[in-house]
Amino acid sequence: MDTVKLVYPVEGDDLIGAGEASSQMKLVLKRMGFPTDVIRRASICMYEGEINMVIHADGGQAEVEVGVDNIVIRMVDQGPGIPDIEKAMQEGWSTANEEARDLGFGAGMGLPNMKKHSDEMTIDTVVGQGTTVTMVLRF
Repeated sequence: MDTVKLVYPVEGDDLIGAGEASSQMKLVLKRMGFPTDVIRRASICMYEGEINMVIHADGGQAEVEVGVDNIVIRMVDQGPGIPDIEKAMQEGWSTANEEARDLGFGAGMGLPNMKKHSDEMTIDTVVGQGTTVTMVLRF
């Protein structure tokens, strides 16, 4: 199987439409015949990344590469960057605004959940320029 590349735009400040990219990726993975646990893990990683981009970065782009033995999910934005990655990785720590919190988002579980459900995660961030979170799921 050749590597399949998927690219999804993620709109900023659209909490109602957030999750569309992960839903589309989930359908593609189902059609490709992936096991349920792989689809679930990939969907959680992508969804959490989407929500983070919507709330914190005014959107961005989700890039997915489906290979023979892994799925690589790359969330790329040109947002404000993450000034303190160590703090951002703490469960419950969040800089989400009131609107996001009122809708049930911004609980501070996004990055921890992404790390928990991926086999490898890296965060490349520059304050004032943006963030790229890369997650690898092996199967």
